[in-house]
Amino acid sequence: MDLLKKNEKYIDQLIEMSLKEDIGDGDVTTDIVIPQASVLKGIFRAKGDGVICGLPLVKKVFAKLDKGVKITFRKKDGDKVKNGDIIAQINGHARAILMGERLALNLLQRLSGIATSANLFQTLVKPYGITILDTRKTTPMLRVLEKYAVKTGGASNHRMGLYDMVLIKDNHIDFIDIEKAVSECRRYIPRGMKIEVEVHNLEFLEKAIKARPDIIMLDNMNYEMMDRAFARLKEARSDAKIEISGGVNIDTIVEIARRRPDYISLGSITHSAQALDISLQLHK
Repeated sequence: MDLLKKNEKYIDQLIEMSLKEDIGDGDVTTDIVIPQASVLKGIFRAKGDGVICGLPLVKKVFAKLDKGVKITFRKKDGDKVKNGDIIAQINGHARAILMGERLALNLLQRLSGIATSANLFQTLVKPYGITILDTRKTTPMLRVLEKYAVKTGGASNHRMGLYDMVLIKDNHIDFIDIEKAVSECRRYIPRGMKIEVEVHNLEFLEKAIKARPDIIMLDNMNYEMMDRAFARLKEARSDAKIEISGGVNIDTIVEIARRRPDYISLGSITHSAQALDISLQLHK
């Protein structure tokens, strides 16, 4: 089951609250100047190259305003578009379309931008067989949608929240013995839940190796330290998966990928993705 179906009730509530945020007690401009029976039709058109994401949400937005609004999709989520491509056609009561257009475009542009970003990074590391992961650096309350966009773009999700994976980070380390912490976590977490340990230097790497987590994250290491860490992990015959995070961007990702970790995670695919420019051109 994909993220949209699994979280359908939450997404419906989110759209309802977002419409309420924008419309409030009513669209004063539209209510005054647009006759109630007026009908509009229009075209959603890409104004840049990218990966489309969010079309089911566009449909939900207009359905909540007027079930009579008809949308015909020319593309589906995950499709690549070029500047000028028609994404969808819409027709129906003008008031409903005008009240929903901004939320529909905000969601479509934002999620398409994330999908495009995820697709770019995953494509760059494809020759090395590496999985790109997102992080929890998402817009509050939009995590489900943004992580759906990451998957739509061809990358993968890290943990959804604090509840579905153990990740022992630098802010935990002062309070714990890492071997004991991993052992205690294994006693209490559900079967199949992964344990990951974040490592910042070679000294702590030794402790992480002894603790035997499922994943070791090499965080904010320079290339020389990465190479020494990989050599030590190989020497120790560690069976932990290796994730690299920190300092990952468009200029560094291929060099990092050449080290052939299992995963590379980066927050920028969600928190810094540039929205894909999409227009809705309306006429009578």
